[in-house]
Amino acid sequence: MSRLGTETAFEVLVRARAMERQGRNIIHLEIGEPDMDTPANVVDAGIDALRKGFTHYSPAAGLPELREAIAAEVSNSRAIKVSPDEVVVVPGGKPIIFFTMLALVEEGDEVIYPNPGFPIYESMINFLGAKAVSIPLREERDFRLDVNELASLISDRTRLIILNSPQNPTGGIITKSDVQDIAAVIGDRDIMILSDEIYSRLLFEGEPYSIASVDGFKDRTIILDGFSKTYSMTGWRMGYGVMRPDLAAQFARLMTNSNSCTATFTQMAGIEAVRGDQSEPEKMRQEFQRRRDVFVAGLNQIKEFSCRVPKGAFYTFPSVKQTGWPSKKLADALLDDVGVAGLSGTAFGAFGEGYMRFSIANSIEHLQQALDRIDQWTKKNL
Repeated sequence: MSRLGTETAFEVLVRARAMERQGRNIIHLEIGEPDMDTPANVVDAGIDALRKGFTHYSPAAGLPELREAIAAEVSNSRAIKVSPDEVVVVPGGKPIIFFTMLALVEEGDEVIYPNPGFPIYESMINFLGAKAVSIPLREERDFRLDVNELASLISDRTRLIILNSPQNPTGGIITKSDVQDIAAVIGDRDIMILSDEIYSRLLFEGEPYSIASVDGFKDRTIILDGFSKTYSMTGWRMGYGVMRPDLAAQFARLMTNSNSCTATFTQMAGIEAVRGDQSEPEKMRQEFQRRRDVFVAGLNQIKEFSCRVPKGAFYTFPSVKQTGWPSKKLADALLDDVGVAGLSGTAFGAFGEGYMRFSIANSIEHLQQALDRIDQWTKKNL
């Protein structure tokens, strides 16, 4: 258990909520979830499912109707042929990370993962006694990974490579040419890829491109996606993995041993989310892009802050190196002194030092207030 890490966003949220109970006014830019409500048609489908008695167990891999809907959507969006027996529905995105590691990684194996990156990657690698090999994401490359550097990290012990685009926490993306170059570097080696595409519908530039779409890579790729970000369904707890059928059967067995199944009525809501009107997710994407533009412009006006323009997701990852403050100390000060809850870049790995992550999943009004408070703090303290 001592090997297991955490997700700092939830710890900061708990601390910020405690401050609010003491009467403090806190602007929440720490937690990574859309602030919009779940689309009404999806909520109605969930309520209807409850009233119709969808309150019992489902198959461990998910309801056949939902797996069919997901298979059709992924087939269309990734230009690959996906069948329902290649889909496993799970309660949230994290179980796919968890199950991938449990199924594929043994003690002494090496796993290459992005750093800064979603903290659960490194946590699970360490938990299983494997070697966590970080591929740095650097600001000067717009937080795109360096394919040549990736090539130098691959060894005979490499079992799994984790890709994430659009990326948490930086908002960087892996371009189509990057994906093709990564595939060429891996070649025909016996290496699996976990492609975390949970933010694929929250892209502001270009088109998403999955390594599963590259010839010869569909059977070596596990796609992680879900409903939390695209449809603002974080509390519904529903994600899914897409993988070859023999691996999907093992993931379903892991579901049987852990969760039994994903809540049945949420799966019924998921069918409506996938097959129903897609205008709300698109409105949400456009709103996040508008907020990104406002917040990044504001950050770049603040003394000793500088921020690249993220190309996807709903995070900004400004450099705070010029402040002279360690990231964690600065994040704590902004929360304690002016009530702005953000995260230290080090919450996402060692290469996050010198940066902070602010979620833009808040209103323009609150984002502007946060900018004003940070600006006032820097003028007073720097």
